[in-house]
Amino acid sequence: MVIFPINFFCFIVLALFIFGLIGSFLIRRNLIMIIVCIELMLMSIQLNFIIYSYNFNDILGQFFVLFILMVAAAEVAIGLALLIVYYRLRGTIDTKYIYLSKG
Repeated sequence: MVIFPINFFCFIVLALFIFGLIGSFLIRRNLIMIIVCIELMLMSIQLNFIIYSYNFNDILGQFFVLFILMVAAAEVAIGLALLIVYYRLRGTIDTKYIYLSKG
């Protein structure tokens, strides 16, 4: 069994978070991809909590992961519901037309 050092996992978490951050800033045309990139950032934070929870033999990090999972599921549900309403009104999910939704 190969045991990886904690620095390896921290590098993986950092890479996932940076991919999500870059993706959310560079892919501004599609709302679904923005939501996916935000979820990728949340998953990297959860992985970080699990790594440190395992490393320090503390279960509190795993409870935080469950809380973040609940918040992420609610965020996705609300985001997709808003996306469906926006698509029905405008016929597109392109973000360059979002300024038309001002009330």
